[in-house]
Amino acid sequence: MEDSWLTYAKRLQALAATGLHYQPRPYDRERFEEIDLIAREMIARLGQIPLKHLGGLPEVHEGYATPKIDIRAAVFRDGRILLVREISDGKWTMPGGFADIGLTASEVAVKETMEEASLRVLARKLYCLRHRAKQPGEPDFRDFYKFFFLCDPLAPEEPAPGPETSEAEFFDPGELPEMSLGRSNPADVARALRHFHEPGRPTDFD
Repeated sequence: MEDSWLTYAKRLQALAATGLHYQPRPYDRERFEEIDLIAREMIARLGQIPLKHLGGLPEVHEGYATPKIDIRAAVFRDGRILLVREISDGKWTMPGGFADIGLTASEVAVKETMEEASLRVLARKLYCLRHRAKQPGEPDFRDFYKFFFLCDPLAPEEPAPGPETSEAEFFDPGELPEMSLGRSNPADVARALRHFHEPGRPTDFD
């Protein structure tokens, strides 16, 4: 679970960005800008990230500050789950990425699976919705919700990597490779397997 001080800093920065968006009086604007800078410095120190590299935080022009949305696809074949190996860190994850404007959440799950694993799938169930900061994994200066979809493969083709992945394979859920924990983790795989075997199970949420 995320360090509580990092959570406080992210909330302060989001409040400052929202306050600046609504064009406060000059005196208030100065205070919001100062809070924004302090919060960014706190996030940089807590996350051990250079201040100049803090991209992805809410900005004034974005309006009311809200979490981003990350979408993942759980694809099973013969009891094995599809994972892709990210070029960025060399670790494995369920296919997925941040939501795209103009697409539904399930459409993003389908698109990302094709782009990262070259497989055509059909999304059939949103089985989990969780807050990234409340789950295991490395701390992240961004704040986002994670949507997980169960997806069915539409053809028997073997998976193949895409531009952002170096490998794509099906794995036994009990013998997983090293996972990219910020994207998906072994608990996410176990949860997907439960929903795969129990189609009527209610969607999990935190």
